[in-house]
Amino acid sequence: MLFNSLDFAVFLPIVFVLYWFVFQTSLKLQNILVVVASYIFYAWWDWRFLALILFSTIVDFTLGLLIFKEQNDSKRRVLLFLSVFVNLGLLGFFKYFNFFVENFIQAFSFLGMRLQYSALYIILPVGISFYTFQTLSYTIDIYKKRLEPTTNVISFMAFVSFFPQLVAGPIERARDLLPQFETKRVFSVDKAKDGLKQALWGLFKKMVIADNCALFVDEFFGNHEAYSGSALLIGAFFFTIQIYCDFSGYSDIAIGVSRLFGFNLSKNFAFPYFATNIAEFWRRWHISLTTWFKDYFYIPLGGSRGTKVMQVRNTLLIFIVIGLWHGAAWKFVVYGFINGLHFLPNIIRGRKKKIIQNQNELIPSIQTGLGILKTFGFLVIVRVFFRAEDLSSALGYLQRIFSRSLFAIPEFANRVGALYLMVLIVVFMTIEWFGKQNAYGIEVLGGTWKRKYRWGFYYVLVFFIFYFYAKPQQFIYFQF
Repeated sequence: MLFNSLDFAVFLPIVFVLYWFVFQTSLKLQNILVVVASYIFYAWWDWRFLALILFSTIVDFTLGLLIFKEQNDSKRRVLLFLSVFVNLGLLGFFKYFNFFVENFIQAFSFLGMRLQYSALYIILPVGISFYTFQTLSYTIDIYKKRLEPTTNVISFMAFVSFFPQLVAGPIERARDLLPQFETKRVFSVDKAKDGLKQALWGLFKKMVIADNCALFVDEFFGNHEAYSGSALLIGAFFFTIQIYCDFSGYSDIAIGVSRLFGFNLSKNFAFPYFATNIAEFWRRWHISLTTWFKDYFYIPLGGSRGTKVMQVRNTLLIFIVIGLWHGAAWKFVVYGFINGLHFLPNIIRGRKKKIIQNQNELIPSIQTGLGILKTFGFLVIVRVFFRAEDLSSALGYLQRIFSRSLFAIPEFANRVGALYLMVLIVVFMTIEWFGKQNAYGIEVLGGTWKRKYRWGFYYVLVFFIFYFYAKPQQFIYFQF
């Protein structure tokens, strides 16, 4: 079920009414409703994969209790290993099995050994990377004695399957979200209004900006040989905007919808395109994933401690793994590797990237502006690897960009539509700039306006959403 679908527009009010007006007197019944609603929400794609969520839930709930009760360190490690093996085993099979087998066979072919293999037709369960990391962090935190396990299986099931963030995050830690399922929620009008406003902004980003960028992105990336470098650069620019508005739009909707039910989810984006260098960008982009890898992968490897060689190794490894997390393809590995390379000069020189604080600037200074443009320009180019069909297509796309045709007048269909979209993007980014001190772009926008002007602005957003509404497009990160 998509957030931007008519199905969800019917589903959400029904769950909301049952949650607050039928089961409001019983915390247990509210949590059961969340579990049932979440399973229905997920089953809308493919009911067969509910068994995977249920299996992961039961395994980690049980192992969490066993790890906590076990006093023998060796047995505790075995139980943790079992949790890691089950979770990463499922993720590895569904997401990476064919990729690794195919590359294994290709490696043997270089040695002159021909192996026969028929690829398995494996359907990737929606959101498996997200809920797998969420349950895995639960058992790791219990093992590290940062968290005590819950004995309430319904609360744990609700934590794992909570429908607003089930399929594309934010990836929540149990210590933050699980206690909210074990505490009575009280309806707050102000909280609900704020949630609706954030969800509205998320829908605008997704349906007005991202989905319209997608029309041009699909055209350029689908047949890059037919376009000049200047046109392809516009396509890369539109994709850079698309992926941000698509994914951060999902996060805004998820956080906003959660607030309707009395829950607070973690912030997943902090206006990353206003970052002045790549280190700052990765502190602002998909925060729940980058902090997960930092806590459970980078720091255990040694982090920024040790020799320069170890620091370089750890940095490249974490970015390669982050790239591979996005998909079983070499283009994602290269995408992560290039981002990692961007950090190395400062590691080698022994200097940390300076974070230029631009949060309080009404108008960006020259230093801030140049830093933002340089970082954004890098992202436009490197994201070609992210969007292209494969590594070969990405290299071909970039080769066309960095050719003489880069200086030609771009020729493509619907240039007028692209111009209008550019104007929309400028307006959108301006709103985000002036709202960058807040949780989301329009959190305080219009707070001092007269009621009719404030509501007029919201109606304009709603009008644009319905005006650009067509066939709902799947969120990009559902494939990860």
